[in-house]
Amino acid sequence: MSTQSVIRHSEDYQLDLLLESIAKEFPELKFTEFHEKYKRIIEKSSQSLNTNHVYNQLILDALSRMTEDEHEWTFVAARLYLDLLHKQVTNTRKGTIPYSGLYSLLESLTKQGIYDTNLLNAYTVEEITELEKSLVPDRDLLFTYIGLKTLADRYLTRDHQKNLWELPQERFMIIAMTLMQKEERNKVALVKEAYWALSNLYMTVATPTFANAGKTHGQLSSCFIDTVDDSLQGIYDSNTDIANLSKSGGGLGVYLGKIRSRGSDIRGYKKVSSGVIPWMKQLNNTAVSVDQLGQRKGAISVYLDIWHKDIFSFLDSKLNNGDERMRTHDLFTGVCIPDYFMEKVKKREDWYLFDPHEVRTKTGYSLEDCFDEENGSGTFRTRYEECVANPTIHKEKVPAIEIMKGIMKSQLETGSPFMFYRDEVNRMNPNHHKGMIYCTNLCTEIVQNQSATITETQYVKDGSIVTVKSPGDFVVCNLSSINLASTVKAGELERLIQIQVRMLDNVIDLNQIPVLQAKITNEKYRAIGLGTFGWHHLLALKGIKWESDEAVQYADELYEKIAYYTIQASASLAKEKGTYPSFEGSDWQSGAYFVKRNYESTRSLDWFKLRDQVASFGIRNGYLMAVAPNATTSIIAGSTASIDPIFRKIYSEEKKDYKIPVTAPDLNSHTTWFYKSAYHINQHWSIAQNAARQKHIDQAISFNLYVANTIKAKALLDLHLDAWKNGLKTTYYIRSTSTELEECESCSS
Repeated sequence: MSTQSVIRHSEDYQLDLLLESIAKEFPELKFTEFHEKYKRIIEKSSQSLNTNHVYNQLILDALSRMTEDEHEWTFVAARLYLDLLHKQVTNTRKGTIPYSGLYSLLESLTKQGIYDTNLLNAYTVEEITELEKSLVPDRDLLFTYIGLKTLADRYLTRDHQKNLWELPQERFMIIAMTLMQKEERNKVALVKEAYWALSNLYMTVATPTFANAGKTHGQLSSCFIDTVDDSLQGIYDSNTDIANLSKSGGGLGVYLGKIRSRGSDIRGYKKVSSGVIPWMKQLNNTAVSVDQLGQRKGAISVYLDIWHKDIFSFLDSKLNNGDERMRTHDLFTGVCIPDYFMEKVKKREDWYLFDPHEVRTKTGYSLEDCFDEENGSGTFRTRYEECVANPTIHKEKVPAIEIMKGIMKSQLETGSPFMFYRDEVNRMNPNHHKGMIYCTNLCTEIVQNQSATITETQYVKDGSIVTVKSPGDFVVCNLSSINLASTVKAGELERLIQIQVRMLDNVIDLNQIPVLQAKITNEKYRAIGLGTFGWHHLLALKGIKWESDEAVQYADELYEKIAYYTIQASASLAKEKGTYPSFEGSDWQSGAYFVKRNYESTRSLDWFKLRDQVASFGIRNGYLMAVAPNATTSIIAGSTASIDPIFRKIYSEEKKDYKIPVTAPDLNSHTTWFYKSAYHINQHWSIAQNAARQKHIDQAISFNLYVANTIKAKALLDLHLDAWKNGLKTTYYIRSTSTELEECESCSS
């Protein structure tokens, strides 16, 4: 027998054993036909030694057998694909047995310049050997095929020739080691705990952390928010900062509301400003030309106030018809909306548009710096009415409903603009003593203090040019998400959140952000965004209908518990490591945070004790919770995305070069009745659920509304009014049945 035949015979025997093992694990599946197909594949490929071909044919056959009743075929395909990954890694690492040689893996990839030297410097050989013993290969069996395929294609480490080096449990361990490398006490124990959380799929980290942890290149944070100053220097400096962050894989939200409107004055010259659209065109070019790590075009959203004179051209900027010189198809748009505007819409009253530069010049204040401190009254509406009454301020009067029609027309055609309810956001801002929140990020879940960076002066010193800037608050999002279905089912919520908050907090100190004011802001507030996914999955497991008071009540109870454990974990960290620098004067210190949410009247958890703990010892993170979209990482974890309902029970995940059948998680005769499609759900129930959880989320929630393309304007308007009235801070896409939308992957966590 030839050497090739011996090898082939050995591989066939190993594959036979694997299939026999899988058949025993899934006795309910009909394996007879599958085995027959396997024999035919082996016979056809007997003349050539092509292991990949055999495995891929079997994987495709397993996937083709997936039905609502037999969705477990995805795990059969995953087992086969996992075995193929083992073979690839064994070949790359020259015969190393899978999940052995962690130290040599670190050493090899560090020498190749792929892993950072910090890991070998932070851990001894003995510690790495101990951590290798903590790897649990059987946890690879938790993956569905689409989950494992996504993980392997996008996150497992490869060398410069695209050869695979890492296996799933090693990626989880490298992430844990990276995030815990600076811990001074119990470092190895904390790495093990972080690995436990990741490898059991109880949580996922943000896409940049998932991909870049342990590597020499790339940051760990997801996305950013910039505030553009109303000056030529400020506009171009912001564009440069945005380009640098986009290059590193970050998504951005950009507030343009301070920029003067079209026809405004510049240095006394009357009516010469071109307004915000030309600057949006610049950003659009940046989004296209400075792509994210060579993988996709940059992801940038821009926000403008609803009272800005350029609002109509802004709302038209993504439409598919009209003057192309006024279109920015590659940007996402969002509108900043005060309560007063929504009241005017509801009452069908008039609304006035202003130039922010003229308001600043003639009143001494900036209208965008004001908000209504109380529902129905406050500084914004007072100053807005002052501007209306001021005869020296030029203004345009339009019916408020006409602006709202422009918003809804664009939403049904393009999915955006996103909605940012600025009064509610700022009323609930725990750090209002330090600033103002003007807008949200690309995926609408981050709300933190913002301000523009100002260039004060430039001068020459010793042959060098020195630029002096007054840094603004340039927001950074540090994200990760709880897998609700698996964590709640396992009863591990409190344990998970304790380690998860520590992991997020450590990202702040490890991050290498190319924009210095973002680094300063990151350290000033130490903001994190702990979120969730798998909500629909969890409801299905518990047998709770989406459209029910029970689901709303459960959202309230569960997210209160998550909030409690998150605040508790951050307070414990503050006791150990110190509080965030801007704690003094915050709602956290005064206790107002708890009063605003009526936690003092809640009996289920000891909020009194926690409030006193925070007041006494501080809190580590100025912002704590945010629910991101996390479409990609929820696929890896085998659950449903964010707080969204599913599209379909069975569908195909389509990528550039493959199409994979997928079913709703844990689909069976019990859960199928609780998996109702997003487009068949009354969206007012989704708003009610979100209102219940928003009370407990100090930042915001990436929340989509799903509508038919035949929806009447009044019905869509009713949804917006309901969202605003119920205290939602933001809404994300209007997902119409006729609109294809790009997913933001920066915030996927």
